[in-house]
This record gives sequence, C-alpha cells and structure tokens, in this order.
Amino acid sequence: MTHPAGDVVTAGHLHQGKGQFYGVWGGLLILTVVEIALAYNQVFTPRNMLIVLLILSIIKSALIIGYFMHLKFEAGRMKWLLMCSVCFCLALMAVFFADAERIVSLGWKAH
Repeated sequence: MTHPAGDVVTAGHLHQGKGQFYGVWGGLLILTVVEIALAYNQVFTPRNMLIVLLILSIIKSALIIGYFMHLKFEAGRMKWLLMCSVCFCLALMAVFFADAERIVSLGWKAH
C-alpha cells in the first residue's frame, strides 16, 4: 500500500523529540564559535581560511536544511531535486569565481 508523501513526512516527524533539535542547535552554535575563533586568530593563509570556512558553512547549511527545514523527512525525489540544483549552482559559482579571479589578476580596481 502506498502512502501520500505528506503521510510519510508526518510519520517521520512523530519520532523526533525536541532533544534532537536542541542537539543540532548546539552543534550549530559550536560551529559558529569555531568559525569566529578562526576568523579572529587567522591561523591559516587566506586561501586555506576560505576553504575551511566554506566547509564549515556547508556542514552548517546541511544541518539547517536537514533538520530545521525538515528535508531529512522528505521523499527521495525532493532530496535529489535539491541536490541537483545545489550542484548546478555550485558549478555556476565556479565559473563566475574563475572570471572574478581573472579580473583581479588584470589589476581592475573599484573606484
């Protein structure tokens, strides 16, 4: 017997307690403190700092999307659609970042 997607999502929510959401919130708080500490102490080169901060931001966004936006409880097709969209956006960002790097290397300055 098949169930509507809403029933599956509702069933997934019934098994979750507040404690899990508080744990995720605590994890997000800790990751934010780590990001702030890294930014103030500048223990890495700017390039490595950007990579570390981007990785931490991806982890935080995955936690927010999965738990607070309830994607964890969605149907598989919805997850695939979102991941394909994210990959497409990241590919576009990679193209535009390369172009921005080219502009900086040419010596363009904002007036």
